[in-house]
Amino acid sequence: MVKKAISLFAGAGGLDIGIKRAGFEVKLAVEIEPTYCETLQTNFPYLTVKQGNVMDYSRERIYEEAGLSEDEEIDLFIGGSPCQSFSTAGKRQAFEDPRGQAMLKFADLVQEMQPKVFLLENVRGLLSSALKHVPLTERGKRPLEPDEQQGSAFRHILEHFGNYEVSVKLLNAADYGVAQTRERVFIVGVRNDLNTKFEFPEATHDKTGSKGKNPWRTIGDVLKELEVTKHHHVKYSADRLKWMKMIPKGGGNWRDLRQYGEEVVREAMGGAYESGGGKVGFFRRVDIKKPAPTLLTSPAQKSTNIGHPFEDRPLSIEEYLAIQEFPEDYYVAGTLTKQYTQIGNAVPTRLAQVLGESIYEMLIKIENSQVNVKDMVI
Repeated sequence: MVKKAISLFAGAGGLDIGIKRAGFEVKLAVEIEPTYCETLQTNFPYLTVKQGNVMDYSRERIYEEAGLSEDEEIDLFIGGSPCQSFSTAGKRQAFEDPRGQAMLKFADLVQEMQPKVFLLENVRGLLSSALKHVPLTERGKRPLEPDEQQGSAFRHILEHFGNYEVSVKLLNAADYGVAQTRERVFIVGVRNDLNTKFEFPEATHDKTGSKGKNPWRTIGDVLKELEVTKHHHVKYSADRLKWMKMIPKGGGNWRDLRQYGEEVVREAMGGAYESGGGKVGFFRRVDIKKPAPTLLTSPAQKSTNIGHPFEDRPLSIEEYLAIQEFPEDYYVAGTLTKQYTQIGNAVPTRLAQVLGESIYEMLIKIENSQVNVKDMVI
């Protein structure tokens, strides 16, 4: 029997592609951005894609748009909800931000629809985010209220999943063969009546290839396999290009400017020269011998530059797609900026497939055990 999945916050389809490869049939993909819907519909003409706000959805609407009858059960409910309200780079407004509220809506729909399993993906910051943000200037001056303590937002979302046995793990995509050290939190819940707890799949790779695992795949591996006649990418300003040409080929960042003297570093870095932190993203060329860093939605920003290891440009759309392991010739709609955003926000398709296969196998085991119990009763 076909395993049915519903996808919310579908984006460019990274999570959906992996889930489909694992054997699920995505009956409905919901995405709020019209451009992203164009991406999905162009690549998957037979997929039911609906442009809409998840906040406006109910069980009735989802079933109607997915073409499901009332008595059909959803096997898997998936979503990579907006992450900005939990990102350590932002204001961390958690559920006070509409994007955080969308995650609660996902949980509410899980309760309303009662799928067998759900899978939710978000940024690492979700684990430590508080329900109420306390500015750094106020911390240490008084005891924190329960809602202000680290992890209170995460505990709050877990409470919304009621009758589900929930498993949570921070996964690094590089540990599963993706050429990218991308860390994301995955929450998988199994409905209590199925009497099963999801076990996350074992990592297949590690940094050094120890204990029988494969070594991490590198950006060099991806570039070696990539066959592209024309690259599409944003361009550096003349000023940025001047400094990028001084960064060693093969990998490096602003620290490598020190060989030209500290005054050169000061001039290149501007106001950031006096700031704290590692500043690893300034004038960064990705290291050919390592996985790519987390692909960001804008590879040419000053502090989060993701430069090509040998050419004087940021990584291209085609290279982004290859690192995220989208199918060859995958069409991404919109401007360059929107294309980078869609691909940068996606779950790497290989990681999505690995998780999907584990969930699929678990569902088959549950079904087999239920059949065996029925046979024993008979």
